Amino acid sequence: MTAVPIVPADPKAAYLASKSEIDAAIRRVLEGGRYILGGEVSAFEGEFASFVGAKHGIGVANGTDAIEVALRALSIGAGDIVATVSHTAVATVAAIERAGATPLLLDIDRYDTLDPEALDAAARRTKLKAVIPVHLYGQPAAMPEILAIAEKHGLAVIEDGAQAHGAKLGGKPLGNFGDAAAWSLYPTKNLGAIGDGGIATTSSADVAQRMRQIREYGWVQRYISDFPGLNSRLDELQAAILRVKLARLAEDNGRRRHIAAAYDRALEGTGIEAPRVRPGAEHVYHLYVLRTPARDALKIRLQEAGIGTAIHYPAAVHRQPAYAGRVAIGPTGLSRTDALMPNILSLPMYPELTDAQVRRVCDALAAFSRRNSAAI
Repeated sequence: MTAVPIVPADPKAAYLASKSEIDAAIRRVLEGGRYILGGEVSAFEGEFASFVGAKHGIGVANGTDAIEVALRALSIGAGDIVATVSHTAVATVAAIERAGATPLLLDIDRYDTLDPEALDAAARRTKLKAVIPVHLYGQPAAMPEILAIAEKHGLAVIEDGAQAHGAKLGGKPLGNFGDAAAWSLYPTKNLGAIGDGGIATTSSADVAQRMRQIREYGWVQRYISDFPGLNSRLDELQAAILRVKLARLAEDNGRRRHIAAAYDRALEGTGIEAPRVRPGAEHVYHLYVLRTPARDALKIRLQEAGIGTAIHYPAAVHRQPAYAGRVAIGPTGLSRTDALMPNILSLPMYPELTDAQVRRVCDALAAFSRRNSAAI
């Protein structure tokens, strides 16, 4: 009998794991008759903010909007330069440009997140206004070093936590380090809606109030815009679903770490490099991204074994057609970013993976290593 394929991500499995609670939450909203910015959104905003240790949450339509709303709330826009990484989902850079600012792309450190030395060099040579460290794959960026540089140069700090719901650094939850944080709630995220969604968090009451105005046309009084804003609102259905999933998030992140540990053991002695974990970090493994020069051969072999994989990301932002030759690059270049791209591969990673499925992945990795040791 042919084994059932293992997919790289499975948001339907997340729904089925909480089906009765999610179905009840949907019925509650449908029967309640309030579908935009009602009690479910308010409750989710408070619950999520509390989960990440912030004082305020502002639900928006998606993670890209969350970054833009945070930038605009911090008065960052036209004429301002915002540093971030090129090794990220393109949404990070797209949001900077949508806010009217100019992105400056910096290199990564050995943990695949923003290199503080690259930031310091850029801040000394360029008039930066803000920095957006990306907590990529569930790995915290080097926040103490980044914050020290930001303080020295007067930079606003917005954390991109789209892939790191529940991660910690030095015991402190991400989303508490900068002036604000932005989170995607896309279905495949550690905390994912059944559709699009996003949320921004902050512990500043003033910034939170500004974000609430920006997400809804710049209104303070309904139908009266104090300044131009957006139409970016998390709807009641998604908020109700997310409240159910939030209650499971810590447990689900623990399951991700358990799966990651099994993959780590399987890769020992193979020459394939497991994800590096920053000292003091509590990684939440939104993605499990290994490194090997035999990436393409490994991808094919896993596919033949019925194991789906993905590449996050096949091209850094500065190599993509929309940005190549147009976007600014920091003074230290992007050599580490460019060197990483051909070697990365994402294994299946979601809490609903069974132990048997994890063993299949581990066995396939071991088999590849035995047959291809010279190429690894």
